[in-house]
Amino acid sequence: MSYIKAKNLLPVELIKLIQKYVDGEYIYIPRKEDNKKSWGSSTAIRREIDLRNSDIYNDYQSGMDMDTLAGKYYLSLKSIQRIVLKEKRNRIN
Repeated sequence: MSYIKAKNLLPVELIKLIQKYVDGEYIYIPRKEDNKKSWGSSTAIRREIDLRNSDIYNDYQSGMDMDTLAGKYYLSLKSIQRIVLKEKRNRIN
């Protein structure tokens, strides 16, 4: 998230009105509901996690046990179980 100076964007009258409520503080203005982006859509992290999860499932299918997977990928056993189940469901559908 980046900051934009209000004086470069908003009319003076609106800035004065906002200053009645918040003077010199940072405020967050959320996106409109129809403009919201899904998590990870503006970075490559979503794709990286999907690839990692696919690798985890492939390792599991190749015979690697879940405790070993947890160590290899630095995740909890519960996370590995969740990922394997989700990948299994995704590949069935």
